[in-house]
Amino acid sequence: MSRLIRLHPPLMITALLMAALTVWCLVGLGVDDRMLLGVPIWLKPLKFAVSVMIYSVTLAWLISLLTKRRLASAMGTVIAVTALAEMAAIVGQAARGHRSHFNFATTLDGALFMLMAVSIVVLWLATAVVAVQLIRQRIGDRPAAYAIRAGILVAIAGLAEGFFMTRPKPGQVEAATNGGERIFGAHSIGVADGGDGLPFVNWSTVGGDLRVGHFIGMHALQALPLFALALTLLARRFGRLADDRTRARLVLTAATAYAGLTALVTWQALRGQSVVHPDTLTWAAAGVLGVVVLAGIGWALRRPAERGLPMNVAAVR
Repeated sequence: MSRLIRLHPPLMITALLMAALTVWCLVGLGVDDRMLLGVPIWLKPLKFAVSVMIYSVTLAWLISLLTKRRLASAMGTVIAVTALAEMAAIVGQAARGHRSHFNFATTLDGALFMLMAVSIVVLWLATAVVAVQLIRQRIGDRPAAYAIRAGILVAIAGLAEGFFMTRPKPGQVEAATNGGERIFGAHSIGVADGGDGLPFVNWSTVGGDLRVGHFIGMHALQALPLFALALTLLARRFGRLADDRTRARLVLTAATAYAGLTALVTWQALRGQSVVHPDTLTWAAAGVLGVVVLAGIGWALRRPAERGLPMNVAAVR
């Protein structure tokens, strides 16, 4: 445990606190029957706690890979502090039975949401600084290097989707002016926040939901490096994967697929379409992405002789 914490103490302590908060929220789901927007009051803090825990551990590991890490380490501390500030606001609002996001019903509600808004901007900027350093860092294993760089770039794009959610939606300002609910912003498109949603994540099943792309995108930070690691382990059993060029090309193909999926579900949400009810246009775009990915797999798995290597070298391999 002490070795893990030494990766980056502030981020790893944040991860441990989120693990404890996860247990707290699970208990809350069992003993607190309050509902908000049609879901249990402690479900949202639970989802955020799990996400922040995974994000913190991954970022701590990535920063530990840097040879010159002073700036990145400082940014990691900034990320840890801002993440804890955001989580404090989310948990506090859940305990009060109030909406944490887009809520300006009272002065306190508005202040807490503005705290979260500032936190996510600072967190995004700090992550971008770490991303620049990771892109510049020389990493000996080429597949891992591609996975880490692509993963953090897609993650930054996924995090940026949160900014789209904070813009007031049509009618919200007018409703507030006329004495209605003071809610400015939403994660749903075409429908009100809340209502029918998928289990646990609660992504809307009746309209567009920006949380889909936000979630998928930001966790490229874990998915792509894990994919590169899986290829390395599989290389022990499958000779074709022993060539690091093959693994590197597969990683690039996976990164293209992941980035394409993030863009696809975001585009789908912006058109007010539920992720579980794609129309013909969405299916067509998914088909194009599928063809590109299959072509990438074929490109990656070509035999050495087909890459221009001498036939005798190809035969040895």
